[in-house]
Amino acid sequence: MYLSAFTNGALLGGALIIAIGAQNMFVLRQGMAKDQVFAVALLSAVIDAVLIIFGAMGLGSLISAFPLAITVASVGGAAFLLIFGSLSLYKAFRARVTVIIQGDPVTSSFKKAVMMTLAFGLLNPHVYLDTVILLGGIAAPYAFDARIYFVSGAVTASFVWFFALAYGARAISPLMRHPFGARALDFLVAMMMYLVAAGLIKDLLADV
Repeated sequence: MYLSAFTNGALLGGALIIAIGAQNMFVLRQGMAKDQVFAVALLSAVIDAVLIIFGAMGLGSLISAFPLAITVASVGGAAFLLIFGSLSLYKAFRARVTVIIQGDPVTSSFKKAVMMTLAFGLLNPHVYLDTVILLGGIAAPYAFDARIYFVSGAVTASFVWFFALAYGARAISPLMRHPFGARALDFLVAMMMYLVAAGLIKDLLADV
């Protein structure tokens, strides 16, 4: 029973993490740029783990009881994604593009990387709707001891995914050494941010 709970938690947790595109794209970009990779991967996994644990403890039910909180989070998340997407689009089309050369120093400070990771991890309402409410709801029927294994599986999947994504991105980092590769990545990031923001705005308008 415990192994089944752990496996179910890992599979569901992994599926939900992979679906959160904006956060994954940010982690991927940091990994390709070799910029504060460990800090970004660790903090992303810790944020996800905390939300998973809170969801299993009943936070998901509490959030569901206050629709206004979800609306506010959606508006803030959409605004953040639109701003970040616009900055990425500007970088993709500006005259001079930043090219990552092996041996270059990191392009951002530790503080900036932490703040951006917190923003992508906490300002995306899909994180709360999927990771907290959905996963928390599925974890609820488990007995307390089995729920611990379910949550452990989901948390394990989170750590494995973010570190694999961040450090695995180095395999395609040579693309960043060419102006076209750097522009293409910034354009892809912008489109992903706009797509997620459009989804949030569409959901908001549908509820009006």
